[in-house]
Amino acid sequence: MLTVADDKDHPLADNFVKFISAKDFPCVGAKAALNRGGMHFVVARDFRSAWDDLRILPTLLEIARDYRADPEPFRSLVVLFQNGAPKDEASFEAGLWERLQSLSDKDDWLGQLPDPRVSHDPDDPHFAVSFGGEGFFIVGLHPRSSRPARRFAMPALVFNLHDQFERLREEGRYQALREAIIARDVAMAGTANPMLAQHGSVSAARQYSGRAVGADWQCPFSRKSTSRAA
Repeated sequence: MLTVADDKDHPLADNFVKFISAKDFPCVGAKAALNRGGMHFVVARDFRSAWDDLRILPTLLEIARDYRADPEPFRSLVVLFQNGAPKDEASFEAGLWERLQSLSDKDDWLGQLPDPRVSHDPDDPHFAVSFGGEGFFIVGLHPRSSRPARRFAMPALVFNLHDQFERLREEGRYQALREAIIARDVAMAGTANPMLAQHGSVSAARQYSGRAVGADWQCPFSRKSTSRAA
């Protein structure tokens, strides 16, 4: 159980719960996290600011510690930003990577060892952003998203533990989950998400913001170090 920030009783968190709980919302993994009590919240001030990094990062570190102690799937941290909604998808994408870079720099400053099971190169097919020694897959949502499942009333970043997906693969449960999400997303949007790719074929960094990007897209993120400082 988290002992640091968890704003699950905030009205904005309640709005997000209603969004996820809608019958046609496609991500059954998010629904499972919610139903199992594995979805935690931080309500932050402004998407354009690092003001709340020192509330967000400790929560990520504790989620990572809790998961290592009890590696059950369907856990996530939802960060909801009260202000700073972007004007378009490109602006949101730029802001997303600014927030992740800021958090990653602080993780590095604290001497946290990045997850050795994932790549820290955003061009690598096995890339994930690390916090507290655990890799995370990030899902961005905002009002201007072209994908209905990513179109939420305010900017939001959902941090999902990477290892839980690996464990689902090992258990033979991941593919059925993925196919169910894709089918539900097509039913909701009318078209398949063009950024979805099989695991290990292309970097997941291209999926974080929800914007459709071309083959020449360059991720602006870099991990300052990949080992603990001496």
